[in-house]
Amino acid sequence: MIQYFPLLCLLVVGVLFASLSFLASKLVAPKKRPTEAKLAPYECGIVPEFEPPARFPVRFYLVAMIFVIFDIEVVFLYPFAVVFRQVGTFGLIEIAIFSLTVFGSLLYLVSEGALSWGPKAVLTEAMPARSSASTIVRIGRESELVA
Repeated sequence: MIQYFPLLCLLVVGVLFASLSFLASKLVAPKKRPTEAKLAPYECGIVPEFEPPARFPVRFYLVAMIFVIFDIEVVFLYPFAVVFRQVGTFGLIEIAIFSLTVFGSLLYLVSEGALSWGPKAVLTEAMPARSSASTIVRIGRESELVA
């Protein structure tokens, strides 16, 4: 039990340090509420003209998760590649099932549009074939809209 005494002392010192830090922060901190100017984002002395976007889109996190999933798959494929002759057919079937599962999740995410970064494409009606009559009609509409 004596061998754990230094660990207990370190734990007590850590708790004391954290407690005293919080107490000192509470005592020394200013009592005023921050003004609107202090809460505004600081951009090298330039007042921001518009609000920044609130958060990242969900697609960013989905791409990050895809990266983590495939990173983990690679980590599991390395040991298999080293001992693939010893594990035999059973190991090959297991790694095939694992890879198909991960690839299936990628197909699902692609079908849900997780990798589509741009705005959704909206099909618009095509313009009619250009002729002198359609050009005159279009020019007439533009002059009506301007007036």
